[in-house]
Amino acid sequence: MSKNNTPDTERHDPRFDGIEDWPVADMLAALAEGQAAAIQAVQSAIAPLARAVEAAAERLSDPTGRIVYAGAGTSGRLAILDGIELTPTFGWPQERCVFLFAGGMGGLQKAVEGAEDDTAAAKQDVANTNLGPQDVVIGIAASGTTRYTRQVVQTARAHGALTIAMANNSDAPLLGDAQIAVLLKSGPEVLAGSTRLGAGTSQKAALNLFSTALMARLNKIYRGLMVDVQPTNDKLVARAERMIMDLTHCDTARAQSALVASQYHVKTAVLIVKGASLDEARAHLHACDGHLGKAIARLAS
Repeated sequence: MSKNNTPDTERHDPRFDGIEDWPVADMLAALAEGQAAAIQAVQSAIAPLARAVEAAAERLSDPTGRIVYAGAGTSGRLAILDGIELTPTFGWPQERCVFLFAGGMGGLQKAVEGAEDDTAAAKQDVANTNLGPQDVVIGIAASGTTRYTRQVVQTARAHGALTIAMANNSDAPLLGDAQIAVLLKSGPEVLAGSTRLGAGTSQKAALNLFSTALMARLNKIYRGLMVDVQPTNDKLVARAERMIMDLTHCDTARAQSALVASQYHVKTAVLIVKGASLDEARAHLHACDGHLGKAIARLAS
């Protein structure tokens, strides 16, 4: 925060005075510079992000554990985008991903007046979700002062959930509300206060890193491949077939046959190519908590 108590994300940077009258190429270069600074902020947050991933993976190894995203405005929308992609990309069960958004889902398209400050709604949302020690709550707010998000994190923590906070101001109270604080010090925006720019970019990148590493820890990735992808269209079916061929060195026909036999589950198909029946493949994966490498070794032993 600056000397006049203005949060960094709200400060005006005199370097960009009159930017609206600059040549378009110069304007775009300045905006790109702000985006680069946002990514650097994520690089500086690797250590707390790593702590968040390890702690979250421990909680979510419980099959009843849920990932809960909480936020308002741009931050909340970015959080929802991250969570929505977990099911098709990693096969994460939809019922184990919860979104708490100020103003409800109706607020995604149209701002709901006063929703960001509604602490009573935050408490009720947590109560309705029945949060507990097996759950992981990620609260995100550029300013780190959003009352709704702070209340969700505070109440969830009181209920025993693991709480993680992401904010873009170093003295953001939200960071103190959570057990694990991730500061994304993206600094003043090129357009003062427009946190959909640098702050938003840093949040999206940090969420990308967090959720991808978390899914890796939860055995959703093998040898850099999305082996729990849900092949719901032609492009993804072709990707699934390529993964099976890469992992087993079989031909296209064998990969296609195994994928159908596995009911379009890549891990199971890989084990089928390697000689397992459908039931055997599923049993090996279950015994290995979904870790494909361990299941392959178990089949071969």
